[in-house]
Amino acid sequence: MSVSAEDRRHLDRCVELAEAAVAAGDEPFGSVLVAADGTVLMEDHNHVSAGDGTRHPELAIALWAAANVPSAERAALTVYTSGEHCAMCSAAHAWAGLGRIVFATSTPQLVAWYAELGLPESPVAALRITEVAPRIPVDGPVEEYAERVRALHVRHHGRIL
Repeated sequence: MSVSAEDRRHLDRCVELAEAAVAAGDEPFGSVLVAADGTVLMEDHNHVSAGDGTRHPELAIALWAAANVPSAERAALTVYTSGEHCAMCSAAHAWAGLGRIVFATSTPQLVAWYAELGLPESPVAALRITEVAPRIPVDGPVEEYAERVRALHVRHHGRIL
């Protein structure tokens, strides 16, 4: 499946949420949960700055959907996100039975940016969504977002390359 203008609209919102996260002193990740009819059901950004590394928006979306959407309806939902799901979030997405994921930037891009910034590696293996949850349909990365999202990571970590 290719990325549509509607997909880009939701990815734009994810990047706005990532910008809000940085403004709040957090890591630049934002995500949106969208119903098949285009209705936004939930949106969130990272909340890991207080010390809980599990406070990713993709995990919050999976937990919210599991609690609020009947299981038979979850596969029709799409999760949009500024950065490809980590292994934890990919697994939560699959266990919750959610559908398609569309991401602006990829795990390999993030790994490269962190290396350029001299940041420590993640405590979790940098696996792609398809390695953790191979039956989830995915689209991304969408190259037009790469520099904008990279700049948010640079800004958040307070370094200039």
